[in-house]
Amino acid sequence: MASPRPAPSNLLSELPDRLATQLLAAATPRRLTADEVLFMAGDPGDGLYRLDQGLLKVSIASASGAERILAILGPGAIVGDLAIIDGLPRSASVTALRDCQLHFLSRAAFEKFAAKEPEIYKYLLKVIAARLRDTDQIVAAGSFLPLKGRVARALLDLAQAFGKDVGNGRTVIRQKVSQSDLAGMAGIARENVSRIMNDWMRAKVITRLSGYYCLEDADKLRREIDI
Repeated sequence: MASPRPAPSNLLSELPDRLATQLLAAATPRRLTADEVLFMAGDPGDGLYRLDQGLLKVSIASASGAERILAILGPGAIVGDLAIIDGLPRSASVTALRDCQLHFLSRAAFEKFAAKEPEIYKYLLKVIAARLRDTDQIVAAGSFLPLKGRVARALLDLAQAFGKDVGNGRTVIRQKVSQSDLAGMAGIARENVSRIMNDWMRAKVITRLSGYYCLEDADKLRREIDI
């Protein structure tokens, strides 16, 4: 059975505490207001950001303007870390969904640190391998999953990142997510998401608690992504 996609691996999560602390000592603070763009696809890849507070959306857009949400990230997440390896332009856009506090580490600062601590490169290899595996899962989901499976996968990803166990096998997603956001994550039309969510709510697979989605039957959702 397929399992929900884990949070994206990143360099700082792989590093021992000693190296992570030393590396972040060279980072500078940055603030974003809700709906402010951190960077756009195609912008220079000049470094990475760690999210300390808030919520970020990682997305790509088609030539027609249709948006595909790749991830919704909370505190502790890293964006742009692969840019410190190749220095190529950003491959996706990142926007604040809430007011955010971040730290920015430039590529130049990383290279200066790595010259003193070359051990860091073995952790970079782990990150690259994890990203390749993650890409394999994304391709498989887009190629093989039916519409319900894609929505189920989005909900399970959100539950893994932001879920809170409230007992009796129930998990509340402690972030308010719109059906448009789910459609962007699943890569399908919002009208299809609305129909699927209404079906699941009637069947008590999911419910709403104070505006938050609650997974009442996560096993049912996991069966939808069995590929």
